[in-house]
Amino acid sequence: MKSIKFILVGFLFGIILTKSEAVSWYRIYEMFQFQSFHMYGIIMVAIMVGVVGLQLIKRNQIKNSSGDPITIADKEKGSFRYWIGGLFFGLGWALVGACPGPIFILLGAGFLPVVFVLVGALLGTFLYGVVKDKLPH
Repeated sequence: MKSIKFILVGFLFGIILTKSEAVSWYRIYEMFQFQSFHMYGIIMVAIMVGVVGLQLIKRNQIKNSSGDPITIADKEKGSFRYWIGGLFFGLGWALVGACPGPIFILLGAGFLPVVFVLVGALLGTFLYGVVKDKLPH
């Protein structure tokens, strides 16, 4: 019963992303063609909410749902891997028209062909886990 609040937040997140058209393939296409500011505006709002949220967590020593203090580890040095990872993420996003969150929202909305996108995302994650130790980190 304790998990119900997380389920409700997930439903609310899905509704907000759907109503803001952030799950629309057309909006994502416009973004990657630099034809519209719509998605960039949504991304900038998300970044600002994340920055403010992290600052609130750090400054007020907010605790998680179990009562333990939330600790945020510093990011490791080196930007090359972040650029490469972002490039792969962006290419996948551009090719498929959905990033991980909207995949589940689109499935919940009844777009069943997105199952193939989900399988591809899970397969890519699995393959990364297999070759992770062999990659130059």
